[in-house]
Amino acid sequence: MGLHLILFTLFLIAFATIDTCVGAQNVTVVGCSEDEELALLKFKRSIKDDFKMLSSWVGTDCCSWKGVRCDDYTGSVVGLHLRGNITRSYSCNNGGYGYISVVEDNNSLVNISEDYYLVGEEVSSSLADLSHLKSLDLSGNDFHGIRIPEFIGSLKHLSYLNLSNAGFTGIIPHHIGNLSNLKSLDLNSLSESQKLIMDDMAWISGLSSLDHLDLNGVDLSGAPNRHMVLYMIPSLLDLSLSCCGISNVDLVPYVNLSKILPNVINLDLSFNSIEGKFPSVLTNMSSLSTLDLSGNILSSSIPVIHSLLNLDLSYNNFEHIGIWKQCHLKNLIVWDNNLGKEMIGSSTNVSTCPNYSFEILDLSWNGLNDLSLESLGRLTRLRVLHLGSNRLKGQIHEALGRLKLLQVIDLSFNQLNGPIPAFLGQLTELDLSYNYLTGPIPESFGNLVDLTVLNLKSNRLTGPIPESLKRLDSLQVFSVSSNLLNGNIPVSFGQFTELNFLDVSNNSLEGLVSESHFANLSRLKYLDMSSNKNLTFHVSGDWIPRFQLKTVRLGSCKISDEFPQWIQTQRNLDELVLSNASISGALPTWLHQMPIIRFLDLSHNNLSGSLRNLPNGFTDEYGGSLYLQNNLFNGLIPMSLCKRTSLEILDLSRNRLTGKIPNCLENLKNLRMMLFGSNRLSGVIPRSLGHVSPSLSWLNLNDNSFTGEIPQDLGKLRALRVLDFGDNKFSGNIPKWIGENVTTLMVLRLHNNNFTGRIPQSLCRNSNLQILDVAYNGLTGSIPRCFGELNGMIEKREQDIRNGSSSSGETVIQVMKGVDLEYTKTLGLVYNMDLSSNKLMGEIPKELTSLSLLEMN
Repeated sequence: MGLHLILFTLFLIAFATIDTCVGAQNVTVVGCSEDEELALLKFKRSIKDDFKMLSSWVGTDCCSWKGVRCDDYTGSVVGLHLRGNITRSYSCNNGGYGYISVVEDNNSLVNISEDYYLVGEEVSSSLADLSHLKSLDLSGNDFHGIRIPEFIGSLKHLSYLNLSNAGFTGIIPHHIGNLSNLKSLDLNSLSESQKLIMDDMAWISGLSSLDHLDLNGVDLSGAPNRHMVLYMIPSLLDLSLSCCGISNVDLVPYVNLSKILPNVINLDLSFNSIEGKFPSVLTNMSSLSTLDLSGNILSSSIPVIHSLLNLDLSYNNFEHIGIWKQCHLKNLIVWDNNLGKEMIGSSTNVSTCPNYSFEILDLSWNGLNDLSLESLGRLTRLRVLHLGSNRLKGQIHEALGRLKLLQVIDLSFNQLNGPIPAFLGQLTELDLSYNYLTGPIPESFGNLVDLTVLNLKSNRLTGPIPESLKRLDSLQVFSVSSNLLNGNIPVSFGQFTELNFLDVSNNSLEGLVSESHFANLSRLKYLDMSSNKNLTFHVSGDWIPRFQLKTVRLGSCKISDEFPQWIQTQRNLDELVLSNASISGALPTWLHQMPIIRFLDLSHNNLSGSLRNLPNGFTDEYGGSLYLQNNLFNGLIPMSLCKRTSLEILDLSRNRLTGKIPNCLENLKNLRMMLFGSNRLSGVIPRSLGHVSPSLSWLNLNDNSFTGEIPQDLGKLRALRVLDFGDNKFSGNIPKWIGENVTTLMVLRLHNNNFTGRIPQSLCRNSNLQILDVAYNGLTGSIPRCFGELNGMIEKREQDIRNGSSSSGETVIQVMKGVDLEYTKTLGLVYNMDLSSNKLMGEIPKELTSLSLLEMN
């Protein structure tokens, strides 16, 4: 999607030019007329303005109102710019691949502006009285799915019209074709709230002055003459038809080739259904400079189009594109194709490329394994190089480091090894993460004074973090996690005033971390120092940091005996990890007043007392996880947990909790894992537990004092993979619903209870079972012969028992050769059937000999 950004930037420049021309703040000779003022006020009354966008619309001089532009001499209203900024998702499903892109990423480090927009059930027809209007922008607002009003076609002087992503739906009125002075028309409908349809393209021929047309996301499938857009407007310079359902049949030359967009410079045909051969109609567009064909189903070779400077072929099926034949390009983006066999490393091929014009080269996600980084070192104009997520091997050639204009390098997720070379020039971003690089972090990195991003995560780097990095005043992102680094964290990091992301986790760093390490880090949002066992985080009790963090990860660091007081100053926390940090004592009372913390991990400490002071509940918008296992918490399970309706993982195991399971836990409709094992809980299992989330996959109540029978309602938990009720005082029969209703089980553990009766035949329907433990009960009868049909004990399958979670509380105890063994990370490799210490009779069925993975007790 790289060229989308380029085209969007060009559009912003064009818009800014129009806005400057229309809205220059010179001295107004005459104020706006009373009729135009009245028309604007009628419009204001017709909409909701919760964000006070029109708060300045008071008084009698409408030319001074925000968003209103008047002619300097006549006073007539010539511009109405009311662009909103609503956060919404953008989608496209018309093309060969389809994609979904979300405006705001909650894990992003980029600050997104707050929403502001107008809401309306109509666009007041009073705007038709602005007869001199030249520029109208209602984009980014919310007009609740109404039709685009026809009266817009009467604004004959309009040269700029932007109705993009404003919540309009239905057929685009043909009356817009009357706007013969229109130069820019933007009807972008990629927003999920805007669904515009074109039933006929003929009216576009009336837009004889148009040079910018954006129909991205507009449904053109109902327009039988949709191909006309390619030759009905010879004045067009920019045409965007992304996600419009364009196919090969629409690119057949219906007229003389010289008439097909003879002046077009930028053409976007991304995310359509163009397949097979490269459309020949595009090769004769002599003015074409930027072409976006990403997200189609193209697979043939690419012809040379000498006028072309920017080409995006991402998300297609290309196996070979002849990269060096395209070296006249400035920007080539071929993200996520099948170029693994593309031979682009030969020096001979490079020598046929006379100009070395590439400035941006993005070949990420292609499986490339034949690429000479030395040959790329000849591209002396290269500014941006993305080769991430391929299969590149060998060392990073020092030739890359000599490219003086290079600003961005991404070689992440490859198989590169050896030392990191020195780099020269103007590097602003360097991403070498997820490789096998060895040796120290080069001291020479301190010379890259423009560096904003340095990501060396998940390599095999050794030695200390160089002191020379203190010269990187512009650094915003620093990640060296999951390496073999040692030594202290330089105190000079506290002077990185631009730093917002700091990750040194999972190393062997040591020493003291104090307030000085954070002295001037006012912009820090993400802090991860976890899994450095010899690192001590020591700050004074009254320390008030200058930053407001979203993520704090200090797991396995040495903090202090008590809960760190400075956490209460962090009012934007989304994630807090203080696991295995030697914290003891009760939860502080101020913790209960903290705002929403989506992910909270306080596990493996010596925390005690009740759970009453847990932070406030989660919202329904985002999933949440609460890890409190391996502490000394006592008392009842608090009813306040029932308010955390977005919880996905709740782990209270290995504490000293008492009492019953609250009925209200049935409110947790998003729960995937509930782990209450190894406490002092008692009573019967409430029927309401069967009404928890239908997505519940892990239910662990082992090692408590529960009594009674397992309620029938638990049979509604049809997604269960692990059911562990071992080491309790349950009685009655093993329920038949295990296998009749629940067939997804991979682990069933009823070890050491008071179950009686026969082993139900229904268990055999859980064909994925790889652990079955019903030992130490009072079961009678014979072993079911159908156990030989438990395929989970016959052949290994690539199934995830954990279901994507990583809590250290997800354990299963198994008795192997008389020894209790606890399985965590290797749980998926365990296969066992334990039927011992019951009152079973008869022979062991010969069918069980087919269970080849079994270690049977």
